[in-house]
Amino acid sequence: MRYSPPPSGLFADRRNALAKKMKPGRLAILFSNEAMSRSGDQHFPFRQDSSLFAMSGIDQPGTMLIVFPDAPKESEREMLFILPQEPENTIWNGERLSKAQARKISGIRFVYSTDQFEKKFASLVKNTKGVYLSNEESLSSEDTQVRWKHPQAIALRSRYSNLAFESLDPILIRIRMIKHAEEINLMKRAVDVTEGAFQRVLQTIKPGMKEFEIEAELTYHLTRHGCRHAFEPIVASGKSACTLHYVKNNGLLRDGELVLIDFGAEYACMASDMTRTIPVSGVFTKRQKQVYNSVLHVLEKVTDMMRPGITLKALNQETGKLIDAELVKLGLVTKTELKHQDPEHPIRRRYFMHGVSHHLGYDVHDPSDRSVPLKTGMALTCEPGLYIPEEKMGIRLENDILITRGKPKNLMADVPLDPDEIEDIMQR
Repeated sequence: MRYSPPPSGLFADRRNALAKKMKPGRLAILFSNEAMSRSGDQHFPFRQDSSLFAMSGIDQPGTMLIVFPDAPKESEREMLFILPQEPENTIWNGERLSKAQARKISGIRFVYSTDQFEKKFASLVKNTKGVYLSNEESLSSEDTQVRWKHPQAIALRSRYSNLAFESLDPILIRIRMIKHAEEINLMKRAVDVTEGAFQRVLQTIKPGMKEFEIEAELTYHLTRHGCRHAFEPIVASGKSACTLHYVKNNGLLRDGELVLIDFGAEYACMASDMTRTIPVSGVFTKRQKQVYNSVLHVLEKVTDMMRPGITLKALNQETGKLIDAELVKLGLVTKTELKHQDPEHPIRRRYFMHGVSHHLGYDVHDPSDRSVPLKTGMALTCEPGLYIPEEKMGIRLENDILITRGKPKNLMADVPLDPDEIEDIMQR
């Protein structure tokens, strides 16, 4: 295991929170992710289902968790099923977790082999009023039909058609939106590694390098510190920075241009997410610094607004006003144009076309109910930007913010952000 297992109390607390939100007499089943085919007999690197990990800490395929708070027997209220240790599999793929190891990691006393799941479940359903299933597919606004992405969820619904099944995801989302103290510690660890990787780039970048060389520096530092990328990193220089999800990372770093770097370390399945935009040559031009300071001003103002009670909708509305003012200062639009713009299609969308914040956690875009006002314990990004293709310039600045009772806490306060500080580090 690349990381130190989080304390089992974290997962026990999460299961208790889940039990309190379930309807009486219901049981919930969470499934792990499975190995995904890449090509031929190769597979993509395994990454655990976020909700299963959040409730158990078990980081291997073939895992199932049952939570049944109202079960008559204590032994049936929390049940974990893992793949058995098999000599043949050990030869080829290494050892799986033993039941004792799974108990220690998860804090669940009753651990079984997956081949016992069917028998145990058949016994449990005699005493249940309904079953919650996780892993619901994302639905479009036009689609009201629930689809289940895990094959075992599909099989269960087919085999037990007389049972009432419903999605567990709305409950899981509400639980995951408020971070546990131990989850915040994991996020801080990921942020620390992210900072180190960025510092490494500041000291190594130079004109003539390829974007993927910067990606390699990031990957080296993350891997060396027991992390992986929380998402596919963006290293976008020049005009490519105006493509929001640019991940080719194959361009040439040219003297006089900027490079936008959007990446984040993931530690124990907990994500960080940071964006910085730096000068390839180590020095901003006058215009680059002007635009940079506009984005920085918006970042600081919006961050201060991220307090309990405000909604993401309101936060985006206030961001729009700030962006409009900066566009006028930068000479990109006039006050007259703003006065006569179509409110449904604001001019700012030419230069700032995405939201300013999203929830962060076990997924970099953590599932959330965006209508819920911010609350203490939530973790979100703050990421304003300005994208000016005609000037071959895209600048985005992004920090991870923890909502507290008072002033929001910037988890990336130690990561270089001031343009003068960035120039100083790069010149040294």
